[in-house]
Amino acid sequence: MDVREINVLVLAYLGDSIYETYIREFLINKKISNVNELQTKSIKYVSAKSQCEILKLLQDNNFLSIDEEKIIKRGRNNKKSGHPKNCDIITYKHATSFECLIGYLHLTNNDDRINEIINFILEKRNI
Repeated sequence: MDVREINVLVLAYLGDSIYETYIREFLINKKISNVNELQTKSIKYVSAKSQCEILKLLQDNNFLSIDEEKIIKRGRNNKKSGHPKNCDIITYKHATSFECLIGYLHLTNNDDRINEIINFILEKRNI
C-alpha cells in the first residue's frame, strides 16, 4: 500500500488517535490520576485550536522537513467543507493537517519522528 495515496482525512483520523494516545500517556506519567483533570489538560494539547497553534510552532521553528510540509499541505488542502461548530474552517484545516502528518508518519513506520515532534511540543508548550 502506498501511504501517499491514502485519503488525507483517513490519515488525519488515524493521526488524531495516535497523537491523543501520546498526550494521554504523557499526562498519566505526570501522575495525574483524576479523569476530569486528565481530560481538561489533554484538551490543551488535542483540541483543534491547540493543534493549529502547535503546527504554527513547528513551522515557525523550522522543525518540519520538506516532505513533512508536503503532507501538511495535502492535509490542509483537503476538500471537506464542514467543520466543528467550536472552531473556524482555517483552524480546523490546520489541525487536520497536523493529524494527517502524525498518521502519515505512523504508517511509514516513522515513530521515532513522531516522538521527536511530541517531545518538541511538550518542551515548548509546558502546560
